[in-house]
Amino acid sequence: MWDIISQVAIVFLGAGAIILVAKKNKWGFVLGLASQPFWYITAFINEQWGVFLVSFIYTTSWCLGIYEWFFKKENKKMEKLK
Repeated sequence: MWDIISQVAIVFLGAGAIILVAKKNKWGFVLGLASQPFWYITAFINEQWGVFLVSFIYTTSWCLGIYEWFFKKENKKMEKLK
């Protein structure tokens, strides 16, 4: 059951993330990060240890994107106002 739920979530969240990031929409990083638990679940259930390990890299990348687009840009805007 969890494998099916994970596969569906990966399709919609993952595809949505890539489309939004390609359009330079910062919310794509949020969708990408939201898809990560489903990657871990499906990799664990199917014993895909390479996918499981690379998911840590993807998680870090999505977090970096969130930092860059949500927080770092805000800091730059605040510095310009000073």
